Amino acid sequence: MAELYLGIDLGTSGARAVVIDAAGHLVSTGKSAHSDHPCSPRVPSVWWAATEQAVLAALEDVDARDVRAMAVDGTSGTMLAIDAMGVPLSDGVMYNDVCTDAELLDRVTAASPETTAARGATSGLARAVQLLTHKPARVVHQADWIAGQFSGRWISDENNALKTGYDPVSGSWPDWIAEVIDPAVLPEVVAPGTVVGQVGDNLFGLSPDCAVVTGTTDGCASFLATGAAQAGDGVTALGSTLTIKLLSDQPVFAPQFGIYSHKILGLWLAGGASNTGGNALLSVFSAPEIAALSTRIDPETDTGLSYYPLAKPGERFPISDPEHAPVMGPRPATDSTHLQAMFEGIAQIETQAYARLAELGAPDLRSVRSVGGGAANAAWTRIRARRLSVTMPEPLSGEAAFGTALLARSAL
Repeated sequence: MAELYLGIDLGTSGARAVVIDAAGHLVSTGKSAHSDHPCSPRVPSVWWAATEQAVLAALEDVDARDVRAMAVDGTSGTMLAIDAMGVPLSDGVMYNDVCTDAELLDRVTAASPETTAARGATSGLARAVQLLTHKPARVVHQADWIAGQFSGRWISDENNALKTGYDPVSGSWPDWIAEVIDPAVLPEVVAPGTVVGQVGDNLFGLSPDCAVVTGTTDGCASFLATGAAQAGDGVTALGSTLTIKLLSDQPVFAPQFGIYSHKILGLWLAGGASNTGGNALLSVFSAPEIAALSTRIDPETDTGLSYYPLAKPGERFPISDPEHAPVMGPRPATDSTHLQAMFEGIAQIETQAYARLAELGAPDLRSVRSVGGGAANAAWTRIRARRLSVTMPEPLSGEAAFGTALLARSAL
């Protein structure tokens, strides 16, 4: 009998499902866009319809009875109100919805410690309070609700609950939260990768013994998918911005840099995001120009220029300065040298970001895996490797659902 594990990712555009074997090898995949279904992506029934289609596609070429465990990740901070039977009482309040209730935000700030991730206009806790108008039995996260369709239990994980005010250090909802919301409407929370039930009703042909495992956020799942697993393993996302995540043996909280820590698999995942990255590059060159100019760069020879590439003023991490000015000059004679200096500048910011995490209590960097569009640029990768001076393994996968499948496997 094969041993298979199912991971489901609810992302911003749809659902993806991945099946892996006991060795962690990819067996099959399936996906479904929210746009394939005739309703707003805020509607929980659309989340479930996309999940169904993705799971059915992933299980098409395997024996569903061989799946021993499954888990779900969802967009961080997406919430909904449910009744005692798990029936939605509202549309989802999405991860990127901004709370405009200044009085509510002030109440959260007054009640909470500075280090909580529950503060701010995109706070999960503020969304939970807003959902109380529906008089719910529970307010749950997107991943909680999807996993509950399999198990009939609406239990959350420490990662999804972080922005709702959960304290991963004490492993509990903090006392102060009662000043903002009745804790009775908040979900029970356990560690990611905890078995909380079994699949019932022969759903998708899965065995009734298939374990339902608490999942995580889409961001944490994407980190796990790379194969990073030890303290000191970092993942750099080279997208429109530069996002840094590092596994640590202790939590790091530095709200001035936007740094919070998720507890996962016995370690802590700390990270921050710089405003440098692809947006800064694209403010000067088009994507085809970047591709062409990169072939003319000698990454073994430095330009001697010291840039801090930003598309506009303002930086979050590793420097916290809303007025930080871009530095992308003096401009050299050739465009390829100018692009190389921008690559070097972003690589230096990346190096400083990992050093900042170490200053704040995280371990020294031991490896970096790279994801995002910029990871495919060979010249930029070599420039980064020279500055980081650590091994740079290839990621196992760029799919969040793969990371969630690994999390399901870890439970058994």
